[in-house]
Amino acid sequence: MNRYFYIDAEGKQKGTFTPMELREEGVRRDTLVWTQGMEQWQRAEKVDELGFLFSGTYNPPQPEPPRSTWSQPDQTYAFGQEPHVQPTKPRTWLLESILVTLVPFFLCGSFLSLLGIIGIIYAAQVESFYNRGDYQASAESSRSAGRWTRIALWIAIAWVALMIIIFVTIALLFGFSLYEVNDLIDI
Repeated sequence: MNRYFYIDAEGKQKGTFTPMELREEGVRRDTLVWTQGMEQWQRAEKVDELGFLFSGTYNPPQPEPPRSTWSQPDQTYAFGQEPHVQPTKPRTWLLESILVTLVPFFLCGSFLSLLGIIGIIYAAQVESFYNRGDYQASAESSRSAGRWTRIALWIAIAWVALMIIIFVTIALLFGFSLYEVNDLIDI
């Protein structure tokens, strides 16, 4: 069963509500509603699942299959009551993305490490989506945050390796030039 947001008479967004809760909220035919999967807000009378609000009959939608079969063995539930099992929160990657963005930037001055900001943005979205109950979006944001954090990490490693190679090359060239100058002085 979908959960809906609606716009009240004052123009404020309220939600989320089940279709039965919308009836109690006094949703009218012209009230704008939205649920996950809808491209834009629609009038309540145009949403099939909400048609019962205005017809006087109610045919409850078929319940979704439970998302998880896990339940605690010592706990009993009333008839028709399912245990609410909330999926575990995905890894946020927030600390890691902040570190791979700031540390290389301050140590090496590599502006390319600022690509880690993208990872920070996705990492900040993980908990927000999770708290709203949008577990799929939370998991996707976690994957994106991890991907951008690893990209920033590899850029930082490559930048440090490049700086080491340049430093060693300069040191060797400087050492050889001092050796040749020393030979000229001894002549």
